[in-house]
Amino acid sequence: MLVTGGAGYIGAHTAKALRDAGLNPVVYDDLSSGHREAVRWGPLVEGDIRDGAALRAAIRRHGVTAAIHFASLIEVGRSNDRPDLFYDVNVAGTLSLLNALKDCGVGRLVFSSSAAVYGAAADPLAPLCEDLPKAPASPYGDTKLACERMIAAYGRAFGLTGVALRYFNAAGADPSGLIGEAHDPETHLIPLAIAAALGRGPALTVFGADFKTPDGSCLRDYVHVTDLAAAHVAALGAPLDPGGFEAVNIGAGEGRSVFQVIEAVGRAVGRPVPYRLGERRAGDPPSLVASSQKLRDRLGWSPQYADLRTIVTHAWNFANRVA
Repeated sequence: MLVTGGAGYIGAHTAKALRDAGLNPVVYDDLSSGHREAVRWGPLVEGDIRDGAALRAAIRRHGVTAAIHFASLIEVGRSNDRPDLFYDVNVAGTLSLLNALKDCGVGRLVFSSSAAVYGAAADPLAPLCEDLPKAPASPYGDTKLACERMIAAYGRAFGLTGVALRYFNAAGADPSGLIGEAHDPETHLIPLAIAAALGRGPALTVFGADFKTPDGSCLRDYVHVTDLAAAHVAALGAPLDPGGFEAVNIGAGEGRSVFQVIEAVGRAVGRPVPYRLGERRAGDPPSLVASSQKLRDRLGWSPQYADLRTIVTHAWNFANRVA
């Protein structure tokens, strides 16, 4: 199983899940943001996702029969400043991969998509369903939606089957503590809160405390990265007609507020999280929560680590191990 971006946060956890399921992951990564030490469950092929020749060589050398595609740029804010990079890496990179899969006769692709394809919902507090209108609010979201459409088009034309998993907030770390979240720079709430509590980073900034939510802070749907990885493995075997394409949300289906996360981190670490109140960020919706019923029905998936305390504790265990 080719895992592009398999040295990154979610990719590394998925490579482990593949091996645990008796499958053989082959990681393809240029290590621009991934970590060599996170590649533990299969060979590493160093290469750029836009290098079609290198992709074809890796697919043929390792006898790849399916692919899971993570390799992309992910920083929403940065996509506004450098849309050229995001369209080049995310869209042109996915096109490069699709052509390599087509040329090598690989018939299944699982794609790492995002809730960013939806944009602002008419009801900002309602769970997001897959059939909502798509109106991305950033170039990052545009690129993910463009990739979904390309995969569907390649399916109709060439028989490729594809599943796009629209992430909400991936969080936590493998229960073993061997791998976890280590972005540079880090932008995700839980690791930033842990670093603030330990004095390894600045006080956490809470961007807005005047939203129309129970405690005034944003609500987000946190899904444990191990559960997220399991969904990718399940998607490899999703029953689809030839040329079929399915896009499904992946989330726990429950919103947790920034202040709830701060409280959970404080309990796990054993000391309070220092924070300050900041202004709302432009475009930040008050709530992003998934309706994940389609994923449960189509793939038989359900989260094994849905409790926020468990998610935070696993993240803390990894942070404490690598300190």
